[in-house]
Formats: sequence, structure tokens, C-alpha cells
Amino acid sequence: MSSNLAAKLRSGTQQSHTAVENVGFMKCFVAGVVDRDCFAKFLGNLYYVYSELEAALECHRDHSWMSVLYFPELNRKASLEKDLRFYYGNDWQGQITPSKATQVYVAHIRELSATEPVLLLAHAYTRYMGDLSGGQVLQKIAQSTLNLSGQEGTSFYNFEQIPDKNAFKEKYRQALNSLPIDDITATKIVAEANNGFRLNMQMAQDLEESLIKTIGQVMFNSLMV
Repeated sequence: MSSNLAAKLRSGTQQSHTAVENVGFMKCFVAGVVDRDCFAKFLGNLYYVYSELEAALECHRDHSWMSVLYFPELNRKASLEKDLRFYYGNDWQGQITPSKATQVYVAHIRELSATEPVLLLAHAYTRYMGDLSGGQVLQKIAQSTLNLSGQEGTSFYNFEQIPDKNAFKEKYRQALNSLPIDDITATKIVAEANNGFRLNMQMAQDLEESLIKTIGQVMFNSLMV
């Protein structure tokens, strides 16, 4: 029997998805208004999130439910390290620090891993499905806006082990639907996915001050209309 979790996640997070797209930093990004420093900081914050999330997913990979959704080909940590080396050089680790919102996000993932690991599925869904979808658009914008050559500086968006992204997303949705979960658990997972969107929004908002310093308040305001 299908849990129909994929459809529940899609419909249950629609408003959150729209809210993320309307965050100032994301609206500027989509409009092609993003500078190299700000984009590098964005990737730096994601490095901390994915490092924690992927360690947690690995830790619980033998859990009956988690094993169904464990796809190491989705892992982004190594790609982010490659990008950060491109922007900051070999000593990149000494040059990046997580924003306050990123620290909150990382702590939350760590807490879930210790107390209710099944809810990590909500964060995996929120991040990876976004990277495989809208993330592909963001990659093209970053390449164009920052005059990047080929894939350099945007490895994060490359899923080299997933040549057919649409087929993989369908496979992922089927895996979600195959989970033997009840309505109460499904509701909790959807609520946690919305929480994931909120945490991602706060991370993006943390970058706005840095972006405004570069592009100016007037331009920032004009893009918010």
C-alpha cells in the first residue's frame, strides 16, 4: 500500500516553497544579481549543512525506512569542497564560518539524528529535490552572472552519478511512497519539511546584508517589488 508521502510532501510544502522563492537573496539570485563573494558564502553555509545531514543519513542508513531513501549519489559535501577550493583556495576551511542561521540548522539536524532520525528524510527531500530541480536553473544563472568557465565554481549543482534527473526524481518519489508509514507520521514528516524550508529561508536572509553592501539598498528594494 502506498503511503502517498511524495504527494503529501509536494502539496504540504507548496506555500513554503513559494516563500523561499520570495526571500530577497533568492529573488536577487534569480534576477542575476549576485556577486562572487556572496555566492561563495552561500556555498560555505551549505557545506556545513550538507556535512551534518550526510553524516546523519550515513549513520542511520541501516534503519528500515532510512535505507529505502539512502542514495549516496546525492551527496553534495565533496562537490561543495571542490567549489570552496575554487573560491577561497586550498586553505578554504580557515576562511569560511557558518552564519547564525546555519548554526541553528546544523544543530537541529544533529538533534534529529539523536532523537528522531526518521525526520531527517524531510530535510533530505527538501534539499536534494530542490537541488535536482530549481538548483539546475540557479547553476546556469551563477555561471552566466559570475562569468564562470564550464563547471568551475558550481560543482555543487552537478550530479555526475545521476545522468537522468527526472527519472531519478521519480525513483525517489516512488521510494517515499513505498514507506510503510501511517498518517500521523506522514504529517510529522511534512511539518518537518516545512521547518526545513524555514531554516533554509533564514540562511538565505542571513546573506542579504552582505548582498546589499555590494549592490546597494536601492537596487535591492527595486528587486523586491
